[in-house]
Amino acid sequence: MFTGLEHTAIASPNPLQLAEWYVQNLGFRINYEYAGNYFVKAPDGAMLEIIPSEGDRAPQGMKSPGIRHLAVKVDNFEAGHNELKSKGVHFLGEPFENQGNRLVFFSDADGNILHLIERQKPLP
Repeated sequence: MFTGLEHTAIASPNPLQLAEWYVQNLGFRINYEYAGNYFVKAPDGAMLEIIPSEGDRAPQGMKSPGIRHLAVKVDNFEAGHNELKSKGVHFLGEPFENQGNRLVFFSDADGNILHLIERQKPLP
């Protein structure tokens, strides 16, 4: 009956600008738009919906309650990291290794937390 997550929504004060950030920096494409809402789709089919926000943003911490980060998979960590650096993406620390996986945390144009990850072995 339940087959997976179709998309995750992010509220933004400027949905088009954030959608374009995902297009320009991560190779997503805007695949659907309606009434100021934008769906961006990754090359592997994963989707984000970017909707207009209301009110002020709550403080964001690495372990604050709620959704904490979006993990962006890459098949060549060094190349992906270097490309993001060349585009001026804001990193939240230096790359590191965890259980054989290479990763680094960064933020999108609105300050949402993401991390780049190359897994040594896929999760089961």
